[in-house]
Amino acid sequence: MKLRLFHLAHVVLRPMTLGVRVIAFDAAGRVFLVRHTYVSGWHLPGGGVDPGETIEEAVRRELREEGHLDLPNPPALLSVHFNNTASRRDHVFLYRCEGAVQTAPKPADREIAESGFYALDALPAGTTAGTLRRLAEARGEVAPDPYW
Repeated sequence: MKLRLFHLAHVVLRPMTLGVRVIAFDAAGRVFLVRHTYVSGWHLPGGGVDPGETIEEAVRRELREEGHLDLPNPPALLSVHFNNTASRRDHVFLYRCEGAVQTAPKPADREIAESGFYALDALPAGTTAGTLRRLAEARGEVAPDPYW
């Protein structure tokens, strides 16, 4: 009982949050990006890991929710980043997925204004600096930054 109370106090007083972002490529080598309704720019799809959910489950859920994407291959962990702009205890797991398939077009909704697959040499105007940095890291052009 004491251990359970200690654990509960720790979670309440010092919660850690986890998120995922995904570099999802289709069979043509294009990367999937989203433009949110609540923040400017084009981003990698992703979001928070829900309670009781594995990180891989979060990857698959976020891709389904944000783009109607299915993954025929398992996602591969690329890097883990400390997101100190969100909080002092937020970490983002960056995954790479090959062969992502869009099962249906993703209509605009309250969260996603638009989305699509883009060639790496023809990314949409407004692709965020963070997204460009993560793509450069994934291509091995720069070392992964420990900070998001």
